[in-house]
Amino acid sequence: MPRPPIVIKIGGSTLGSHDTSLKDLVTLQKQGVDVVVVHGGGNVISQWMQRQGIPPRFVNGLRVTDGPSLDIVVAVLTGLINKELVGLVHRLGGRAIGVSGIDGAMLEAKVVDPELGFVGEVTRVNPEPLQAILAGGYIPLVAPLAMHCQDGPQHSSGSLNINGDTVAGELAHALSAQRLIFLTDVPGIMDASGRVIPRLDRPRADLLLQSGVVKGGMIPKLGACLRALERTPVADIIDGRQPEALLACVQGRGFGTRISGEAALPSP
Repeated sequence: MPRPPIVIKIGGSTLGSHDTSLKDLVTLQKQGVDVVVVHGGGNVISQWMQRQGIPPRFVNGLRVTDGPSLDIVVAVLTGLINKELVGLVHRLGGRAIGVSGIDGAMLEAKVVDPELGFVGEVTRVNPEPLQAILAGGYIPLVAPLAMHCQDGPQHSSGSLNINGDTVAGELAHALSAQRLIFLTDVPGIMDASGRVIPRLDRPRADLLLQSGVVKGGMIPKLGACLRALERTPVADIIDGRQPEALLACVQGRGFGTRISGEAALPSP
């Protein structure tokens, strides 16, 4: 039996001129490590929304998505960003196939909150398309969209926008991934005084989430880690802007916040 894959979430904000995440992915692939990648694209989506005169709005880290916004989300995620990433991976010597959660009915979802519009909550994961892509020797690059389970006439649509962090957590859970890694544009999870918390266990992470210390875009990240940790041993939130951050994390020499599925031992 092959080892379970590593699920990696790449945020659009980390993909810059000094970022080595895609190069690191290709290195891992050449080392025989199976990786499933979920990519974001929030900054590009916001730019395109603003061009269309639609001001971006967020509630607890989730993008409010009306009909015109959904068209932009689908076009930018599955078109501009997904295919650009696939092309970059191949130019770096890797092998990748770009899909969304709609392809192969990989993800099904329902409307999570009518006030958020076409934003979904995942109700079902079908990991078979990812397993087939991995078996063929490719890296799946997944755009975070889902098929809409018809849950009433309001907000009925063929697709729903899903937070990319949430998708990464759901895929890690469904695949029983060996680990989940978030590449972000911050050093890790901060405590109330702004210092990075290097290690957490599930109970402490859950308490941190409930306490209100974690805010904004870190809320869905930490929630996704807790979901994944039901079946995945460890989750990491690291600064993807640092050179070779992904390789360092996989090799056990990374910085950031590591969350373990098991309770941490008390300090001596």
